[in-house]
Amino acid sequence: MINTFIFMNGYGVYVWSAFVFTIFSFAYLYTLTAVQYAKEKKKFVKKFGTLNSESAAFAKSQSINKEILSNYTSV
Repeated sequence: MINTFIFMNGYGVYVWSAFVFTIFSFAYLYTLTAVQYAKEKKKFVKKFGTLNSESAAFAKSQSINKEILSNYTSV
């Protein structure tokens, strides 16, 4: 029974290789995205982490920032 599942009437090689390729591709893309996110987060914190209240108020008053933040009610 397990052999039938693994070999899939001769198509098992193609099915399992496609499955393994997909899993590795997803893992690679997830890792790549996580690394890029960490880099961008570091850059953001470095630039805006020590933002004082005056600078934050000025940033909120700019029209482009108002447009970007208009979808968020908590800001």
